[in-house]
Amino acid sequence: MKQEQWLGAPSAARAVVVGGGTMGADVAVVLLRAHCRTTVVEPKQAAHGAIRDKVAGNLRAIAKEEQAGLLTLAASIDDVDWADVDLMIECVPESLEIKRELFQSLAGKAPARSILASNSSSFPISRIAEGLPTRERMLGLHFFMPAHIVPLAEIVWGPDTDPGVAESLSAFMRRCGCVPIMVRKDVPGFIGNRLQHALAREAFALIQEGIATPEDIDAAVRFGFGFRYLAAGPIMQKEHAGLDVHAAAAATIYPSLSNAAEPYPVLADKPRQGRLGMKSGQGFYTWDEASIALERQRYERALQGALRILERELPPIEP
Repeated sequence: MKQEQWLGAPSAARAVVVGGGTMGADVAVVLLRAHCRTTVVEPKQAAHGAIRDKVAGNLRAIAKEEQAGLLTLAASIDDVDWADVDLMIECVPESLEIKRELFQSLAGKAPARSILASNSSSFPISRIAEGLPTRERMLGLHFFMPAHIVPLAEIVWGPDTDPGVAESLSAFMRRCGCVPIMVRKDVPGFIGNRLQHALAREAFALIQEGIATPEDIDAAVRFGFGFRYLAAGPIMQKEHAGLDVHAAAAATIYPSLSNAAEPYPVLADKPRQGRLGMKSGQGFYTWDEASIALERQRYERALQGALRILERELPPIEP
């Protein structure tokens, strides 16, 4: 199939988001803000009202509340008229069996022109697509929470993905106001999470060895090099500083960096002890309802502030 037969303008497209949880509802906002007609499939019908309210509230925050009228909800994929669906984004629970069952079902429902994407952060699209007749038009479309605020979207190619499908989806997501990047090999964790885990491994190594506290680690990232990353990524930042300086420092530092193949006890022991962070009221920090509410408000306020700083560099929404 030729590339021009794939996705066109968001306002001329119809999308289905399967899964109406936190991620699915936020992904719907990404689509709706670009005037894309969107159906959210959520089997828990009691949750439909809350999903509609959340989506409307997030659209209201960006002065696009009228686009909420483009949202419909369904209780099952069997309730969707698939004939005019151009894009499906899967946001179901992180279970390979559940995801494969969904895509197997869609092989007989979604028309041949539909792009089928998975928001999975755990499973390679190659495993989800294995043996399916739709695998050429299947790929990963990985968002970062909250999806309607964090601009990045990773487009993950499987070994059988048609490059034209990936290019078309990238252009579509850019018109939705996202910053899409291509992940051309289906590696675990893709790009963003691999970078995050590399940083986290060293952070937990420093805590495990008594070199730093969790508070010091967080301060070092937020108010040190992380502060600069808002202005330039790690490669561009070294272009500013000088690659000779970085190469010399790397030669000294790299040999001492952690290469642990398993999580350090300082991290791994926490779940075994029921210390899950905000979920349980205790992690590296102590939480109650009031402190959780304040932290979430601060966190979103900071993200919104960062978004305003980057606004001129973000793709415009082009319905």
